[in-house]
Amino acid sequence: MAMTIQRISKAARLAAALTAGAVLLAACTPAGVVIGAGATAGVAASEERGIRGAGSDTLIRVAINEAWLNEDFDTFNRLNLQIYEGRVLLSGQVPDQARADKAVQLAWQAEDVREVINEIEISNAGALDDFANDALINARLDSALLFDGQVSSINYSTRSVAGTVYLLGVAQDRAELDHVFRVARDIPNVKRVISHVIMKDDPRRVALPAGKPAQTTPPAR
Repeated sequence: MAMTIQRISKAARLAAALTAGAVLLAACTPAGVVIGAGATAGVAASEERGIRGAGSDTLIRVAINEAWLNEDFDTFNRLNLQIYEGRVLLSGQVPDQARADKAVQLAWQAEDVREVINEIEISNAGALDDFANDALINARLDSALLFDGQVSSINYSTRSVAGTVYLLGVAQDRAELDHVFRVARDIPNVKRVISHVIMKDDPRRVALPAGKPAQTTPPAR
């Protein structure tokens, strides 16, 4: 009985997460307001992670953001989250290693997190010029990928931090990922591109056993 209740509770939370995500997305653009939550669910279903995966990732995002906010507002304000199929990419700049370590620890505490990739930089930087430049890079890159017929853009998460573009998600094949790299590099003011995208058939897409930690630091590159 307890297990049945737990399953129902999780299903309810997933449904709530998808609804919340739909509302947030709809609020972003005038077209989104017209399209509404039903179409957003349709987009989620078209992703490699599917509706359930999108809902789970939304729950992870909410949990980590809440943990960061409760710990330290400044750290919360400095860091970025990218999440795809339980793989969590942390980026941003914090003034000391202790804050970075704490952010990683809190990220691991969220339910259903399978991997935490730490790209947090230790720096006191954070000028308004950097924020404006990153916002412009993000907008240009998202637009370029959205209208690129060679890319399934819904399977990618992108983020620019001080001119460095981080990629996360699932690629259909190496040719698609290489194309995304070229598109990102061609965006004005991009300094470098770092990818944590995996292939569609990558074994890491299979859930890790409970309690088994995955990668917590950036791989050699």
